Amino acid sequence: MCRDGVILAADKRVTAGYIANKRFRKILNITDNIAVTVAGSVSEVQLLSRLIQAELRLKDLQTKRITNVKEAANLLAGMVFSNFRRMAMMPAITGFLMGGRDESGQYAYEIGIDGSIMKIDDYTSDGSGSFFAIGVLEQEFKKDLSIDEGVKLATRAINAAIQRDPSSGNGIDVVAITTSGVKTVLEKELIVRLDV
Repeated sequence: MCRDGVILAADKRVTAGYIANKRFRKILNITDNIAVTVAGSVSEVQLLSRLIQAELRLKDLQTKRITNVKEAANLLAGMVFSNFRRMAMMPAITGFLMGGRDESGQYAYEIGIDGSIMKIDDYTSDGSGSFFAIGVLEQEFKKDLSIDEGVKLATRAINAAIQRDPSSGNGIDVVAITTSGVKTVLEKELIVRLDV
């Protein structure tokens, strides 16, 4: 959380016991003012992301108002809760970090794999590289960061995960959610190739 917005950052690597994709965008826009980072089963996060987008559009049409961030987070948490508890051949493991802005302010929520929901007041991390990223956030986070400072801190946190976690890598995406809405502020692919 920054003074003027919410920063979301993620690496680009998808693993399934091996590197399955090197260019996956793990930050998804849900509305013009809400985005999520995703971790876990790709098919599950894609399905739940599409469902929450459709449900929020429908809710906005039915209520004739724009759904606020807290309502969106609760709706997604309910979907994750239901998805996690259904019987399936593959377990539905998903993790979401939701950031957004509405008329009452800016908010961030962590939605756990079991459908739990926690409001975030400062920072958090999710996914396989979170142990490394959280160390950087713990050390360097300050209240009232500017957007630029928040982007730099998020980039350093993701870089720490990329350097130490084999399931993280191949690049970084960073978005800022401000009064202007969701905006990509950094999109960088890391190409590691040795030509001999």
